[in-house]
Amino acid sequence: MIIILQIIFWTIVFLVFHTYLGFPLILQILSRNKKFNFKQTYPQPKISVIMSLFNEESVIEQKLNSILNTNYPLEKIQIIIGSDNSTDNTNTIVRNYAEKYPLIKFFEYNQRQGKSNVINSMINKSDGEIIILTDANVFFDPQTINELIKPFSDPEIGLVDAKMVNTGLKKEGISIQEKTYISREVKIKNREGLLWGTMMGPFGGCFAIRRNLYSPVPYNFLVDDFYICMKVIQNKYKTINNLDAIVFEDVSNNLSDEFRRKVRIATGNFQNLWEFKRMLWPPWKAVGFCFLSHKTLRWLTPVLIIISYIICLILLFYNKFYLCLSIIYSSIFLLPLFDFILKKLNIHNTFLRFITHFFSMNLALLTGMFKAMKGVKSNVWKPTKRNQ
Repeated sequence: MIIILQIIFWTIVFLVFHTYLGFPLILQILSRNKKFNFKQTYPQPKISVIMSLFNEESVIEQKLNSILNTNYPLEKIQIIIGSDNSTDNTNTIVRNYAEKYPLIKFFEYNQRQGKSNVINSMINKSDGEIIILTDANVFFDPQTINELIKPFSDPEIGLVDAKMVNTGLKKEGISIQEKTYISREVKIKNREGLLWGTMMGPFGGCFAIRRNLYSPVPYNFLVDDFYICMKVIQNKYKTINNLDAIVFEDVSNNLSDEFRRKVRIATGNFQNLWEFKRMLWPPWKAVGFCFLSHKTLRWLTPVLIIISYIICLILLFYNKFYLCLSIIYSSIFLLPLFDFILKKLNIHNTFLRFITHFFSMNLALLTGMFKAMKGVKSNVWKPTKRNQ
């Protein structure tokens, strides 16, 4: 019995280290000296930029200007916007732009439907060969659209993600930790696509997809970008991240707001895990390996941590080594509390904040798992506050 518990414990340790350290290291080694080489194709395809808005008055004007200032020919662009029953000044701002720029098509909904349901509807109103799905608070530079479209010169590529660059860093909250996490994810996603064309989900703020590959997202799914991406992979097309397609987003800084956002994302992750569970097999092929290593094990980490801690508490009665491990475990669990106390004293320790961020992220995953198990009836949610 003791031997079995030890085997389970060290297997869990290996799996957690693999998803956070081993897998990224494998990608880094295998992708060394590899890079994409995309060429602009002519004539350039017509594109449809699609957005779902809910109370985005603080950012929508800057967003529209960032699209209109593109180097991509405006005559090749249509901007299709759906307002999900916005109650602030969003609709007025967009109406004014639509009157000034005929390429903007604006649709207002009088009842909340949720982002993905609005997007599903907007797809049917578009006629671009390539669809760019983007959020109101994610801003383009002049080359963003060009760089998103270039990879589609390869007929095997079905979806292209952008490189998210975060702005608005503040030491008082979690923005530094969140930026570090996102920057690391960008590298992982880029290397997955570079090696095998199996990028595991784009950043939902901005990505491009062939129109004929778009799959309508189920009405109650909370994470539409991952669903859309996995459907592209199911259809035997490649999904990649282009580091030259740069977009800018104000990074989240408030821990409680970010926790709620991550609970929603985690709930959607487990919906997608159940939907695409068959793609985990075989785990030695690219899709299964990336899905298991990058996503599934990451999503299950809080459960693995709890199980390993319980086993460690049992084993401490039989071996002093596990007694020491139990003490270390327990001490680490107390570090977020220590960080909270220091924060109240206006003392901000970057290392402790990373620990807090890690535990908060995993608590959100655990909460989301239970929410997904209970069932989700609607994909309507309250967006994170902009410009924190």
